[in-house]
This record gives sequence, structure tokens and C-alpha cells, in this order.
Amino acid sequence: MIPHVDGVFATKFLSGDFYRSPVLHAGPFRRMFPSLSFYSRLFLGPLRWLCRRAAKGQCDDAAWVYASVWVAELMESLGCPIDVQGMDAVTAVDGPCLFVANHMSTLETFMLPGMIRPRRPVTFVVKKSLTTMPFFGAVMRSRDPIVVNRVNPREDLAAVLEGGVERLKKGISIIVFPQSTRSAVFDAQRFNSIGVKLARRAKVPLVPLALKTDAWGQGKKIKELGPIKAGMAIRYRFAKPIRVQGQGKEEHAAVSEYIATTLAAWQEKDGVNR
Repeated sequence: MIPHVDGVFATKFLSGDFYRSPVLHAGPFRRMFPSLSFYSRLFLGPLRWLCRRAAKGQCDDAAWVYASVWVAELMESLGCPIDVQGMDAVTAVDGPCLFVANHMSTLETFMLPGMIRPRRPVTFVVKKSLTTMPFFGAVMRSRDPIVVNRVNPREDLAAVLEGGVERLKKGISIIVFPQSTRSAVFDAQRFNSIGVKLARRAKVPLVPLALKTDAWGQGKKIKELGPIKAGMAIRYRFAKPIRVQGQGKEEHAAVSEYIATTLAAWQEKDGVNR
């Protein structure tokens, strides 16, 4: 896939309420060496293309979406079927909203823009190190993200609340991963209430999002460069928007329960992680 942007969004995930990959057939080399196949094409394809545009100040929303879809298609080429449900929730509310999701791998950071941005403006809450990386840091900075240090929880909360309200007032929705780190296992005790607090402060609805992206594993030395598992299903499921009432404790519990039960159902369907 060689994208031609010209301000036009890629339409792969503009398929209605759901998207499911067609029947996939990965070649023998990609099945035998999925990580080598994926990373070589990732760095020479969408990452290089997008970083070059960012260096020239041309990393606009359309380019961001094209690169996102490009990464999704690289995963499909490894026989990893993509199943996205509930995409109508992205446009179910007028005005901006907050997407609150579990954080399993690097993959969702790449793929979510292709699903959400063609429907509404969006950015991320990200750790500072992602904005200072060579080459790719320019891409992240161009997205005007909310940056946290992951050192002082109080400072991070203040940054998210202040920066989040500012962007939501501009009509920009926000994706937040309330877990302290990426994990293939969802632990409700580590799923903090920062998303609910921001939604309450800004008076915007939140959209729970469960995702299963462990087809892209975590690396031992460099977390972003983990093993790629050919043929493993990639799943996203958006829930209906929720309005936060009172202190938001019930809504936070509901989001956690939604993610936990959805992941449990997927694990039963797909089997134990490989």
C-alpha cells in the first residue's frame, strides 16, 4: 500500500458499525518470520513515510490516518484478522468525547487514529518519552497530545485535566489509557479513574473501549519492539457513550467491568494467549 493523501482520509474503517478482515492468507516467509517481516516493512514503509512528512511539517490528520491504516494492513498481511465492533459509538454524541481503553500493546496507538479520526478530531494522552524520540517524536508532537511524565501522579493528573479540558473545548476528542503501563492482562486495580475525572470536569461523555492487540507483543529490552504473532486475532469493541453523574465512581466501575468481561469473552473465544 502506497498512500496518496492530498487531504483525503483513508476509508478502510468507514464501513459502518463494524469491520472484519476478509479471508487472509499469509505467505510462508511471513508465517515463519513474522517479526522480521513486519518490522522491516513497518520501518521502511509507514514509519519512514510519516516521519519524513513530519520533518517537513506535513504530518496532517489525513497522513496520520493513512499511516494508521497502512499499519493495520501490515498486520493483516501476517494473517492477523481484525475485528472492530461498535464504531457507531464514535459518532453517537454531538461534540467531543473521551475514549477510555485498556492498554495492551503498541498496536492500538498506531491503529486507533485510522478508526476514529475520519469521524472526529482526536488526540492522545501520551508519556513524554514518545514525544522526544528521534524521528517519531516529531510525529507525536504534530498531534498536539497531552503529555505526562509518568513520575508524579499528581502532576500527571493536573496535566491531563488542564490539557484535556483545553482540547475538548476546541472540539478535539481524547484517547486515554488509564493503566500505568501496557499489559496483556487487565487488572482493574491498576486501571485508574483519570478518564472519568476528565470527563466529569469537562462535562463530556466517555466511550468505553475494550481492545485485544497482543498480536504485537512487548519486547524485553525495548517494549515497543516485541514479537509479532502471525495469525492472532486483533479485536476492538466500542461501547455506548456514558454520561458521568456525581463523583463518577459507578461509571468508572462500569468501564472497568465492561473491559474485563469483554476481554474474558475474547479469551474464551480465541483460547489462551500464545
